[in-house]
Amino acid sequence: MTKPLAGKTVLVTGAAKRIGRTIAIAMAEAGANVAITYLGSQSDAESTVRSLAVHDIDALAVRCDLRDPESIQQSVASVIQDFGQLDILVNNAGVFASEALEQISVAQWDDMFATNTRAPFLVAQAAYPHLRSTRGRIINIGSLGGSHPWATHAHYCTSKAALHMLSQTMAKAWAPEISVNCIAPGMIVQGEVSADYEHFAQKTPMQRNGTAQDVAAAAVFFATGPHFITGQLLAIDGGLGL
Repeated sequence: MTKPLAGKTVLVTGAAKRIGRTIAIAMAEAGANVAITYLGSQSDAESTVRSLAVHDIDALAVRCDLRDPESIQQSVASVIQDFGQLDILVNNAGVFASEALEQISVAQWDDMFATNTRAPFLVAQAAYPHLRSTRGRIINIGSLGGSHPWATHAHYCTSKAALHMLSQTMAKAWAPEISVNCIAPGMIVQGEVSADYEHFAQKTPMQRNGTAQDVAAAAVFFATGPHFITGQLLAIDGGLGL
């Protein structure tokens, strides 16, 4: 089997579990050494590192509070200290919440943007000199909600819309050394699917909800495809947003 990312180092934020974990494992399967960040999920992070190491690559879990600029700087420095380089950054960490628009508090609004928009900016900024030297790549995880308004998720949708624009701005500002792209997942389900999600599958042209593996495959595409591809927003939604 070919290992297109052999010799590369990938950092995936918020990858102790769920979609981030699946992305991290897909990168390891492609041959990359992988570092992940976590905040409160230490046992999950340790389990993920063990799963990554099965693929005969080097793996590292770094505790990072993505709301704290100093913690971000220290985490990126730890990755460089352990691996000596950084080739691909996947800004995966994010929060999701619903609230009636008229009831969203300032704290709820700020917390959403701190993780979903400010953190990817700060991590990318910290990683910039290292990615520039390796002609690296940034892959941001946006959302279908960043392109389509969801009435009860105003703070979430707005934070992801800002991330989409940030991705395009990064792509333009940091070319030609760094390519930057964004993935916008639609309805992604993991584990047992509740009846609440079935109506989304019925509304989706592909007649099913998405999986974490679908998102991970898109991340691997941006990690291994032509460096010339930049500034793109790729919806992984089975056509739900059409």
